[in-house]
Amino acid sequence: MNRQQDSEGVILTGYHLNTETKSTSINCQDEGDHIPILSRRSGHYNVHSHATNAVEKRPYSRCSSQDSLDDLSMDDYWTEVENMDKTRSNDQEQQEEVLVKVPDDGELEEEWLKEAGLSNLIGDPLADPQESIVLLSTLTRTQAAAVERRVETLKQTLRKKNKQYQVPDVRDVFGLSGAQNTKLSDNDDVPAERSENGKQDVVSDEMTRSVTQDVSKQMRTVENENVTNVSGNVRNHPKQDVAVSETDINLEISFSEQAVSFKEKLKNTKAQDDEDDAHLPDFKLPKDKTGTTKIGDLASQDMKKVRSLALIELTALFDAFGIEFKALKSVKSKLKESGLFGVPLTTLLEQDQKKVQGTRVPLILHKIISHIEEEGLETEGLLRIPGVATRVKTICEELEAKFYEGTFVWDSVKQHDAASLLKLFIRELPHPLLTLEYLNAFIAVQKLPMKKQQLQALNLLLLLLPEPNRGTLKALVEFLQRVINNREKNKMTLKNVAVVMAPNLFMCKGVRSKASDQQEFAVATGTANIVWLLIRYQNVLWTIPKFIVNQVRKQNMENQKKMTKERAMKKLLKKMAYDREKADKHEKNLTESDSLQGVIRVQAPQFTKVSMAIQLTEELKASDVLARFLSQESAVSIKREELSLFEIGGNIGERCLDDETYMKDLLQLNPSAEWVIKSRSR
Repeated sequence: MNRQQDSEGVILTGYHLNTETKSTSINCQDEGDHIPILSRRSGHYNVHSHATNAVEKRPYSRCSSQDSLDDLSMDDYWTEVENMDKTRSNDQEQQEEVLVKVPDDGELEEEWLKEAGLSNLIGDPLADPQESIVLLSTLTRTQAAAVERRVETLKQTLRKKNKQYQVPDVRDVFGLSGAQNTKLSDNDDVPAERSENGKQDVVSDEMTRSVTQDVSKQMRTVENENVTNVSGNVRNHPKQDVAVSETDINLEISFSEQAVSFKEKLKNTKAQDDEDDAHLPDFKLPKDKTGTTKIGDLASQDMKKVRSLALIELTALFDAFGIEFKALKSVKSKLKESGLFGVPLTTLLEQDQKKVQGTRVPLILHKIISHIEEEGLETEGLLRIPGVATRVKTICEELEAKFYEGTFVWDSVKQHDAASLLKLFIRELPHPLLTLEYLNAFIAVQKLPMKKQQLQALNLLLLLLPEPNRGTLKALVEFLQRVINNREKNKMTLKNVAVVMAPNLFMCKGVRSKASDQQEFAVATGTANIVWLLIRYQNVLWTIPKFIVNQVRKQNMENQKKMTKERAMKKLLKKMAYDREKADKHEKNLTESDSLQGVIRVQAPQFTKVSMAIQLTEELKASDVLARFLSQESAVSIKREELSLFEIGGNIGERCLDDETYMKDLLQLNPSAEWVIKSRSR
């Protein structure tokens, strides 16, 4: 990169690509534009000196999400891109291929419905219609509208293509008859969502009444300091519960419903310009007496439901602000099946788990991070100053040959070389860590008008990531925060780290694009802003919203009704199990009797066969239950921090409780649950 610098400084004009390369674009912040995925294969970077009289006017248009980074010099960003190119060999460049495609018309909606768990709506013979019915019955109004739009768009697209493909009528999806087509009243507490053709979305009378009433109640809870339980009944809490403030992330009400309700208010609100880390909004999660659910706290069967709901909710949130994103699809190509660098995360974890059972973060990434921390995080310019390219390449080759054998000598690896290795590992993944499918959506987050909504969207996107990607990303951002904690010595502030890491996370290997200078600067500042949010608010983002957990509970209750009927029929044919069923029923009656008397029975099958009876009080927390168990079981050698109390069964599969969960409140939410103490596997 050629630099021409005078006394007035420098100004970035763009990253210019070979005009013959193929183009893959992402929705841009400016209406009608597209944000390109930056390519690392071809092109060059130009930085030109500017005249004094040009200083006042910026060569790009501002976006609300850029407020935090516009005044920050982006030189480090482009220097990082240049250093990235230096670490890539010519052989690697020649092997690089275009890995993505934009889905055709109609294909996008089909993929969306499949991802949302609604495959039967597109005629999938393997899909269970009952699952779709249960899922649809738990949707909020805005979520239902998002599904309706995709079904209707798919139907219209196929009609244009003259395809004989059976797609249900929107009214059939939500159980409507011709006489039941109704519109939401203008007097409803929440404004009616409008579809693309300008008409109000149509839902059934029953859904309209139940959803509108539920949303109305939920919105009033914000003002009246109430909490809504899973059945929709409102119950007052003591006066010490405070109303939701501007810096509270409300997890009880659907994000998209909040967006629709407050859209007019937020439309004219300008995002605050945060000059430094100390002045960032301190977003937090209000205390929930039934416990905060972190990502990783739910069992896999419930997480599958969470993922479907998160996709529908994210789409509804984007719909509320007219934001569109197209999920990219990877083209099948030959991938490495072994090694460390350039290996798919799933493949890498499979080979790691053969070495260390239960591994959730690649061993090589864990070791690189550990080595950097052992050498000290006070090194000035850590992550910003690159290692020596030839030396980094040699280290990579040695690691490929010696890492799993345990013969690689880490003592000789310098700090900046190790930091370059970490970034190299992330960007050399054959598919982006943020996934190719949702890379567009991550970038589109910056189009949301307020930081709170951007955080809500990022929260939903993290729920959509595959578990290997999510675990690796979590380990990465936690490490980056520890680097920032040492900023007084290493001179790496939150903004510095975000700018340096953004190209490593967002420059998709093998994707080429054409882009103007303005678009290149927009994507640079925009992606740096996303990384900035991921690091700064990670304690908020790695949480499953309560409204989604409640929707999962509702789905489980509906499924249990079906299973109960099936189980009743089977019991008639299994007389041999009579005694066992009678004993189970007797035990269940005892448990229910205890619950009515304010007593729960806690089991710890890993440590003892005897259940422990606990008398409930208003202030009894999960941490108190664990403390009582440890005081009685002196033979237990496991550490306190490795133990957790779990909520199992009833209207949830399995949920790890946080220490601040009030047991009496949770029992009212799930009276049929069992309570088990066991070691935490995270």
